[in-house]
Amino acid sequence: MAGQARPTLHRHFCNRKRPWGRRRNVEDARLKNKVLIAESHHLLRQHLRSLVNALPDFEVIGDCGDGQSALRLALELTPELLLMELFLPGLSAMQATGQIKRCLPKTAIAVLTSEKATEYVHAALRADIDGYILKDASYDELVQALRCICGGKKFLSPELSRHLIESAVQEGGHKVAPVEQLTARERSIWKLIAEGRTNRTTALLLNVSPKTIEKHRANVMRKLGLRNVAELQLLARSYGLVANTSAPSHPSSATARDAPERKTPVPSPIFGK
Repeated sequence: MAGQARPTLHRHFCNRKRPWGRRRNVEDARLKNKVLIAESHHLLRQHLRSLVNALPDFEVIGDCGDGQSALRLALELTPELLLMELFLPGLSAMQATGQIKRCLPKTAIAVLTSEKATEYVHAALRADIDGYILKDASYDELVQALRCICGGKKFLSPELSRHLIESAVQEGGHKVAPVEQLTARERSIWKLIAEGRTNRTTALLLNVSPKTIEKHRANVMRKLGLRNVAELQLLARSYGLVANTSAPSHPSSATARDAPERKTPVPSPIFGK
């Protein structure tokens, strides 16, 4: 129209609505720490996923319920943090950590467990696990732990730190580890049982009675603070006492939804606050 200025190209682009929201969303997604959760209890796993996703600097990219699936998904998704149960079906956290760290050295690994025994803590630290979080921790402590670990630092629940310090002070700085308290015979029996041998077979190999083996086994489990043979075997593998035969040569093809579930979830203050 005559006498009316035509809109310039500059004005045209200045007047367009810019997708700032979309750009911010992309930038925020890049800044978030990607988390993979491995927890055998389905309800706790889903609740934990919701809690972590609610944090502005974290994003859960997957979850599963067994150790083999945790290993497979970690290699596929390459998370910044793998948050896993200490004793997962199929593959414990201590067994999986070595394999994951070799392939993904930048991935941090934290365990979430109710186990407070000193032996488990030491075994986890020897396995190069970055964080040891108790399931009875508060929500604030869980958040602090996740941010600390993703920041490149180690984290140990304050309750465990106090316990380790108090134990060292009480022993005058010369605390003897429970494993070192085992006699040579008890170590031999521990190794044979961890290899899957029965009391009768162990007795034949050591030329003693089955009752003697049963007595020694009870002493081993008492000194190590263990409750069953499964824990005895896992601890033996973490110390390298027996070969790790449970690690799969080909990671499981089962999805996280197909992972085996325990029937009775263990209540935890973290999943209720």
